[in-house]
Order: sequence, then structure tokens, then C-alpha cells
Amino acid sequence: MSFYDLAKARYSVRKFDGRPVEEEKLNKILETGLAAPTAKNYQPFRIYVLRSKEALEKVKEVTKCSYGAPIVLMFTYDLAEEWMNPSDPSCTSGQQDTSIVATHVMLQAWDLGIGSCWVNLFEPTLSAELFDIPDTEIPLLLMPIGYPAEDAAPGPNHTLSRPEEELVRYL
Repeated sequence: MSFYDLAKARYSVRKFDGRPVEEEKLNKILETGLAAPTAKNYQPFRIYVLRSKEALEKVKEVTKCSYGAPIVLMFTYDLAEEWMNPSDPSCTSGQQDTSIVATHVMLQAWDLGIGSCWVNLFEPTLSAELFDIPDTEIPLLLMPIGYPAEDAAPGPNHTLSRPEEELVRYL
């Protein structure tokens, strides 16, 4: 499958069949995230693999969007490690770097037959408390991953896109 076909085929999975993700597949997914580029290669991101019964119960306290996945990845970034633009210190890379990593993870998972869903609807402060995240780290997103249920399907807006003329500008 070409990268374009992979990117077009992937959708947010919101129903999982409960099968565990094999360790070798999880390792490949995580390794692909580690291969993602970050500003100045500072690598300020962290990936928390939440898969114990206790961890998954805590996930339910911070979001309704775990969808029964056997694993939820929590992506954070460390404020002390992110790159800062020397000409504008308010411009930092932590969110961008972590988003790049999460995108690599999401696409690698799909390539291995593992579904995922990017979740922003969660409580970052409570997540940090429940999972004992260091004070310098900011939880950015959750990503439930697992095998899609047989009846899992893309959401109704999956194929909707605004016209290219509205989104792409040539200068």
C-alpha cells in the first residue's frame, strides 16, 4: 500500500474488539514514534503506555473516549526540554514535536492493522495527577489503540473536506 493510500484509508477507530496488541507490534509502533523528527532533535516528548487494568481504570476517570481499547497511549512533552525560538521565546516546539511523534505512531499502527483515535477530550491536569506525571511535563493527547471491532467504521465526517482552493494557498 502506498503512503497516500495508507493515509486515506486510516480513520479514527472508536470501537475495539478487545484483542491484545502483540508485543512486537507495540514495539514497532513505539519505535516508529521514536524515529520522528523533533526540533533540534531535543525529543521533549514522552509516551506513556497505559495498559494495566489499574491504568485503564484511571483513563476512564479523565475521558469517556477510550472506546474499550486494550492500550491507551498518553503523549506528553517536557517544558524543560522543548526547543525555544531564540527570536521569539513564546514560540516553542513541544506541542508540535509531540504531535509529529503521535502522527507517526498513528500511521504505523494502521499499517500493522492496529486502529487508533487521537483524543483531545480529556482532563490533562487530572491525568498528570493520576499518573504521577512530573511537573515539567504537559499531557497533550491520549491515543487508544487496538484492533478495530468488526463493525468499526469511519465517522460520518471522515471523507468530508473543504475544497483545496480554501485550504491551499500558492504565493
